[in-house]
Amino acid sequence: MSEPRPSGVSEYENWVRRLYETNMFHPVKMGLTNIENLHSALGYPIDAIPTVVHIAGTNGKGSVAHKIAKTLELSGQKVGLFVSPHVSSFRERMQVNGHHITEEQVTQGLPLIYKICQEQDIPATFFEITTALAFWYFVNQQVDAVVLETGLGGRLDATNVVKAPSLSVITSIGLEHTKILGDTVELIALEKGGIIKPGRPVLVGPHVPHEVLRQCAKEKGALHYYTCGDVVGGSDDETDYDKENARIASAAVKLILKENPTWTISDEMIARGTSQRPSCRFEEMTLDSGVLVILDVAHNPPAMEYLIAKLKATYPDRSYRMVVGMSSDKDLNLCAQSIMQECDVSRIHLVEAAHPRAAKVEEILEKAPQLREANYDREDPSITKQVHLALDAAASAPNEIVVICGSVFLMTEAREALGIDEPRDSAYIAEMAGAGVRHGQENFGNTKI
Repeated sequence: MSEPRPSGVSEYENWVRRLYETNMFHPVKMGLTNIENLHSALGYPIDAIPTVVHIAGTNGKGSVAHKIAKTLELSGQKVGLFVSPHVSSFRERMQVNGHHITEEQVTQGLPLIYKICQEQDIPATFFEITTALAFWYFVNQQVDAVVLETGLGGRLDATNVVKAPSLSVITSIGLEHTKILGDTVELIALEKGGIIKPGRPVLVGPHVPHEVLRQCAKEKGALHYYTCGDVVGGSDDETDYDKENARIASAAVKLILKENPTWTISDEMIARGTSQRPSCRFEEMTLDSGVLVILDVAHNPPAMEYLIAKLKATYPDRSYRMVVGMSSDKDLNLCAQSIMQECDVSRIHLVEAAHPRAAKVEEILEKAPQLREANYDREDPSITKQVHLALDAAASAPNEIVVICGSVFLMTEAREALGIDEPRDSAYIAEMAGAGVRHGQENFGNTKI
């Protein structure tokens, strides 16, 4: 039975808003106990999926997950994809062959999961419930394969309830969430290496501490430790991050084929599938005004470096006007340094998203004082205003490309400002998602690992 709801609010809106409110009552404490109990109560749905690919990494994991899923779809498989966070709609987080879970399916699954939590006294959090919903959805859709992206880290992430993945993938390792995962690349590698399982293979990207992860794989009894070069040959010195992600995805698909010899996936299918990118990953669009816009969720210093390199390689003779908003837990000064390598401060627009983790404009200026001459409005730091100002400026400068980058939390408003028509959470949901309520893997209060 659904919860009582205000007039004019759909059952879907009511349940998803309730989901966002969950962590107000169940503060996040990282660990697998809740999800293991919930998974058991649901009948171990993820264990019933024939092929599961589990992906962790500092950068690239969402793109690699998308590329693998798209390639497997081309081979005729029914493929579930679980990613986080979403850009515009909660339903993006779980999809089958590119189709988001429907509102009706959400309102079937969430009441079932909440009922289990209540009856069995499981204090599950936003991300644990969302993960359980995805597993329930995939098994009910009778998928052939599931591609799982971790939320945070790996070892204690809710997705790590999967016991025997066909393949574990670690895309890259860098400094992120250091208060949670550790303050060195090596410590973070061990957390992400927690998705490596006994008797199962692991594939790693080029930008990882191999010595640490090889030892981790050995101690966990992994079947095999693969680099991309081991699988597809060639060199692992790619500087274009999308090509690097495609190379990792290609290697992953070839390893998956070893376990599924009846699947037919040609090299042409792999090339086509791995060339695809999820939204806001160097997503290009030309507006009616003729202005070229690129959206990219480069949200930390390594990702920002990759973005700048990609821009220079793809559009070496163009100049860039950048609309930037960041999360407060990132190294804002290093991000600013990366941006200013190729963009004059007069062409930088600072914004802040309506999300508790978003850095305020004042905080950006305090930590990156070199941006004080950038474009911003203390009274109205909205994304929409600066996007429109940037588009107007670029329209009169034909050589300029508008690049909207930084935290995923700014992308919903940015895409709306650009006139993109797509499923989007209603205001009733959004006001809870971004009104000071930190949810899922985005809430690090009271966490222990």
